[in-house]
Amino acid sequence: MKTLQLAIALFLFTFVSAQVTLKINSFPTNTPSDAVIYFAGSINNWNPGNTNFIMQSDGLGSKLIVIPEGVGTVSYKFTRGSWATVEGNATGNFLPDRSFTFTGNPQTINLTVQSWEDLGGSANNSTAAANVSVLNSTFYMPQLDRNRKIWIYLPPDYNTTTKNYPVLYMQDGQNLFDDATSFAGEWHVDETLNTLHAQGDFGAIVIGIENGGGLRIDEYSPWINPNYGGGEGDLYAQFIAETLKPYVDANYRTLTSSNFNALIGSSLGANISVYTATKYPQFFSKIGIFSPAFWFSLSDFNNNISTTNNDLSDLRMYFVAGLNESSTMVANINNIKNNFLAKNVTPSNIFTKIDSFGTHTESYWSGEFSAAYLWLFQEVNLDTTIFQKQVFTYFQNSVGILNIDGLSAPSDFSLFTIQGKKLTTILLSNGENHLPASLSKGIYFLKSEKNPSLKTIKISI
Repeated sequence: MKTLQLAIALFLFTFVSAQVTLKINSFPTNTPSDAVIYFAGSINNWNPGNTNFIMQSDGLGSKLIVIPEGVGTVSYKFTRGSWATVEGNATGNFLPDRSFTFTGNPQTINLTVQSWEDLGGSANNSTAAANVSVLNSTFYMPQLDRNRKIWIYLPPDYNTTTKNYPVLYMQDGQNLFDDATSFAGEWHVDETLNTLHAQGDFGAIVIGIENGGGLRIDEYSPWINPNYGGGEGDLYAQFIAETLKPYVDANYRTLTSSNFNALIGSSLGANISVYTATKYPQFFSKIGIFSPAFWFSLSDFNNNISTTNNDLSDLRMYFVAGLNESSTMVANINNIKNNFLAKNVTPSNIFTKIDSFGTHTESYWSGEFSAAYLWLFQEVNLDTTIFQKQVFTYFQNSVGILNIDGLSAPSDFSLFTIQGKKLTTILLSNGENHLPASLSKGIYFLKSEKNPSLKTIKISI
């Protein structure tokens, strides 16, 4: 009895003296019965499976965690042990970070978990068009050793033509297509492109890369701001260029050369888009730069542009921002723009639009997307890219031999894994073609990066 009384007294002392008690009173009905619920937030480096931050049962059906006294505001979410199993909104999609502020007095905050992103939600208020889907809810990012949800928009005529399309790689993917997943309103990218297509636009594929929530700042800056973080941007850029783009090119009908591939983002998403194009101009030559947060690391940005040995002369950039944003916004844009001009970027390939009404908001960026997209591809005659795939046949007559008939000439094909990683280049011709003996068992794709009229070959080892 004394032991029980002591335990209760210790619990009550902890409860009363704690600065904040977070208490989850309701969970989704599809929550696994053996689920362990974790707190992940700014006070534990956003670790989704930290065993020191496991929610404890109160014996009455709720789970709670006591946060010791502190100062300032804490951002956080709940997970079942990983970011793939993070809590979601009512539709099972992205939920903005929760937060609380220390007040100096004990607080108890009662909460409800609406859904888990990997298990889905019960509501159905999505505004995404029918030609928008989730490419992969847990796409692996090997450079960062974590997973991320990737969205894809396919043009209305994708399944009824043999066209190959430009590709827009856009940051903050949860804000592009769907009000149900957006932080503060969506960009209406799908509705905009569908309308333009109905008016005669050639069409484009859009790849929406969701941000990492609490990891967004780290991933969207290669350099560390001592007040805010950063530092993983180079690895994130490698992910887009060396993992995601090869996967998309291997699995969808894309135009692979740099003048057909764009990077678009807002705020820090604009920063990482500029950085990625500067590092990989051979893959991406078009950049949509919405309200960039160059203040975050201005000197590092300028130094990176000035010292790169990459040829930036083919880059085409669309800057857009408003006067109702940071007081240094326009000056910083001009600073970066002049640096690019000094690196032989053609003046006619840089467009700057500063709006008196512009704000640092999703609604403003949504209204500017159409003009940016049209200008970025203004000089490209996409009509010349309509073609029929060159007809040839192929089959594997043994595990290591690929037999081809009907090629007009021997052609180089790049060999990709099913995850989109490029392994090597193979010269294929009519007749028997020996595949690399070093290939492990699995599915692979052979795709001509120089001649998009050649269809992609799927092989099995």
